[in-house]
Amino acid sequence: MPDSSNLEAPRAFKYISQNRTVAEDRRFVAGAGRYVGDLQIDGMLHVALVASQHPAAKINGIDGTAALAMPGVHYVLTGEELAASVEPMMNGLDTPDVRRFALAVGQVRYAGEWVAAVVADSRALAEDAAEKIAVDVTPLGFVLDPEEAYAGEATPVHPAHGSNILLDKTFHWGDVDQHFAAADQELSFRVHWGRNSTVPIEPFGVVAKWDAWEEVLDVWASIQMPKYPDQISRALRMPTNGVRVHQDVDVGGSYGVKRGIKHTVLAGYLARKLCRPVRLMEDRLENMRAGDAHGPDRIFDVDVAFDNDGRVRSMKMRALDNAGAYAGRAPFQLGKPIGAIVGPYQIESVRYQAISVTTNKAAQEAVRGFGQAPTNYAIETAMDRIAAHLGLDPLDLRLRNFIRSDQFPYEIPSGTRYDSGDYHGLAEKVTAHADYDALKAERDRLRGEGMLAGIGIAAVLEPSGGNSSFEPLLNPKNKTTTWMDSCRINVDALGHVTVTIHTTSSGQGHETLVATVVGEVLEIDPDKIRVVRPDSLSSLPSNTPVGSRMAIMLGGAAFHAANALKDKLLDIAAHDLGSDRDLLVYDGGRITGAGGTLEWSDLVDMGHRRFHDLPDGMTPGLEASHVMQVPTGDALPKDDRVQMYPCHSFELHMILVAIDPEIGKPDIRRYVIGHDCGTVINPHIVKGMTLGGIAHGVGAALLEEFVYDSGGHLATQSFMDYLLPSSHEIPHVEIVHQVTPSPLTVFGQKGSGESGYLGAAAAVSNAINASVRHLDISFEKLPIRVTHIGDAVAEAQEKRA
Repeated sequence: MPDSSNLEAPRAFKYISQNRTVAEDRRFVAGAGRYVGDLQIDGMLHVALVASQHPAAKINGIDGTAALAMPGVHYVLTGEELAASVEPMMNGLDTPDVRRFALAVGQVRYAGEWVAAVVADSRALAEDAAEKIAVDVTPLGFVLDPEEAYAGEATPVHPAHGSNILLDKTFHWGDVDQHFAAADQELSFRVHWGRNSTVPIEPFGVVAKWDAWEEVLDVWASIQMPKYPDQISRALRMPTNGVRVHQDVDVGGSYGVKRGIKHTVLAGYLARKLCRPVRLMEDRLENMRAGDAHGPDRIFDVDVAFDNDGRVRSMKMRALDNAGAYAGRAPFQLGKPIGAIVGPYQIESVRYQAISVTTNKAAQEAVRGFGQAPTNYAIETAMDRIAAHLGLDPLDLRLRNFIRSDQFPYEIPSGTRYDSGDYHGLAEKVTAHADYDALKAERDRLRGEGMLAGIGIAAVLEPSGGNSSFEPLLNPKNKTTTWMDSCRINVDALGHVTVTIHTTSSGQGHETLVATVVGEVLEIDPDKIRVVRPDSLSSLPSNTPVGSRMAIMLGGAAFHAANALKDKLLDIAAHDLGSDRDLLVYDGGRITGAGGTLEWSDLVDMGHRRFHDLPDGMTPGLEASHVMQVPTGDALPKDDRVQMYPCHSFELHMILVAIDPEIGKPDIRRYVIGHDCGTVINPHIVKGMTLGGIAHGVGAALLEEFVYDSGGHLATQSFMDYLLPSSHEIPHVEIVHQVTPSPLTVFGQKGSGESGYLGAAAAVSNAINASVRHLDISFEKLPIRVTHIGDAVAEAQEKRA
C-alpha cells in the first residue's frame, strides 16, 4: 500500500473553505451540551475548600472537629495527609525544591491558597462546614513586586529553593553590540502587561469516581491540557491504564487556563479514599482567587537600534514575569515568543533576557497565546515609538521593516524559519479597505472638534502548530521532540463513517474540522460523518488544542488517515476489477477502472464480508489511523537556537480611537483587521476565533486585571471588580482576508485559535498613545483605564494652562 504520509492535498476544494454550519452549534444552541456540572452520579459527594486569608503564613494546625460533627459531612482533608499519599505536581523547569500540592503543606504562599477540603452530601453543606474549620497560622513576610523578588532582598516564597528566581536566562542571537554601535539612533522604554486571563464563563469542574473492582479511576473534567491522564496517574501513584478520562465532555471556555491538575488530584484522592464519586466545582471566587487561571504579569525593558530611514537593526529585550507562588507552566510563557521574537520584521539581532520569579500572588498558568500577546505588545510599542521619534507614519515604518514575500522561508535570529507570508500584500488590502487616507482625515476632523483621536496599528504573527521545543530550550533535562496528534477512521459494515478524535470539546469546532477534512478526502458529505471522542483508555496519542495546533495537527492526521483508508479501497478495487491501481478513478466513493465500476456499497461489502475477494495479505475491515508529528519539530535546540512552531499566521490591526478629554473613555470608532491563516478550513470558525480574540485583547488593553492590594489580597474577586468588555466596548469588526498557504501542511492551513487576541491590545494601546502624544503623556501599563486617561489628560491640560 502506498505511503500516504507524503501526499499533498489538492488546492481546489469541495468542502474546505466553504461556509458550512458548525456541527457543534446544534447541541449548544439547543442547550444539549454535556458539561461537568450536568453530571448526576448516584451517591456523589461534593467538595468545598478552605482558603488562606494570608499571603504567607506558617500553618501551625488545622482542626476539623466541629465540621465533622455536622450532619452530612463525610471528611476533612488537610495538606499534610494529602502530601503523604501523592506526588508533588510537576514543574516544567528543573526546580525540585519548588514543591506544590493541591492543598498547602506547612506554609501558605498566597491569599486564597487552599489549605483544607471538606466533603459533604451537598455543596451547600460542605460550604457551611468549611466555615467551621479552625486554621491556626503565624503570618510571615511576603513579596508581591517582581523587581523586589528578583533583587534577592525579599523573603523567599520557597525557602528551600534559596531564592525567588525560577528562570534567568539571556539569549544572544546575532551581533547585537555591533548592530547597536553601527545604528544611527537608539531608543529605550519600559512597558508592563497587567495580569489578566480568559476568565471563562464556566469555572473548572471535575468529577472523580473510583471503581474498586475494576481498579479504575473515572474522571470527567472541563479540561484543556496535554498529558492529563499521565499527570493524574503520576500524582496519584497509580498506573496510567488505571485512569479513564472521559473526553465526551464539553468545556465551557478555556483558552489554556483549564489545566485542573490540582483539582483532579484532590477529587481523585478523595474518591479513592471514600469509595464514593466526588465532584469539585469551582465557584467564581475560587476560580479567580486560586483557580490557577491567571495569565502573564510581565514587565518589559526594551532597547531598539535603528537608522534614520526607520530601518530597525537590533533589539534588546528584558522580560520579567511574575509567575506567582508556584512554577507550573508560567516560565515557559517566556519561551514560546522566542519563535517569533522579531515579529514580522527584518530585525537582524536580538538579546533576550527571560526572567521568571515567584511572589505571593496566585500561580499563573497557560493563557491564550502562551506569552506571545505580551511580547507582541512590547514589539509593537517599539515600532510606534520609533515612528513617532523619526516623524514617520507608523504604517510606513512597518512597511519598511516587513519581511518580503520573496524572502520566505525566512530564518529569524533565534533559529526559527517562518514558513510563508505576504505581509506587504495584506497591508495593502487593509489600507485599501479602511481607506487609510480617509481614516486619517476622520482622525483630524475629530481632533478639530476637540476630541483626542488616534490611529492604532499592530502587525503581529501567530505561531501555530505548537510543539514542545521551548521546553528543552529552557530546561535542558527535557529531551522532548514530539508533540503528536492523531485520528482514527472506521467505516462500518453498512458503509457509515465514524471518526474518533482524542481530546475534549474546548469550543474550537474540532468535530466540524475533522468531518470536513475526512469528507474532502473521501468525497463524502461531512454532515454524514459522525465524529466521536473515546475515553483515554481507548484513545490514540493527543496533545490537545494548545498552541493553535489542531487545524494543522488534527486536520493533518485526519487527512492522512482518510488517504490511508482510500488507499485500501483502491487496492480492493484494483484486485477485484483486475485493473492497474494507478489507472483507477475514485469519484465520490465510487471507483471506476477498465474492468467496470464498484459502488461504495460494493467496496464496503467486500471489506467487511467477502474476505475471499480481498487481495492476498489484506486484513478485513475498513479502518485507518494516523499519528502525526509536528512539521519541522524533529530536533532539540542547539546553541540556544531552535525551530519553534512550524507555521506563522499574520494579522494587521488598524483602528481609530476617539477620546472625550473630559471623561477619558476610549471609543473605538473603526476596527479593521487583515487576517491570513493560510487555507481556511471553516470560515465560520475562524471568524468566531478572530472576533472573540479581539474582544479578549480589548479587555486586556482597557479593563481586565487581577489586582492585589498592599496586604497581598486579591482586590478583583468578582465581575464587579474584574471588568470584562461588553457590547459597549467592542465595536463592529471588519475582517479582510488573505490566503498565503503554508508549504508545510496538507491543505496549506495555519493556526487561528489565538487570532485577534495577539494584536488587539497592542493596537488599542498604540491608538490611545497616539491620541495623547501631543500632550507629552504616554501610558506604559495595561490595562489603560478610563481613570488613568482622564487624570493624565487633566493634569497635562492644567500644566499647559
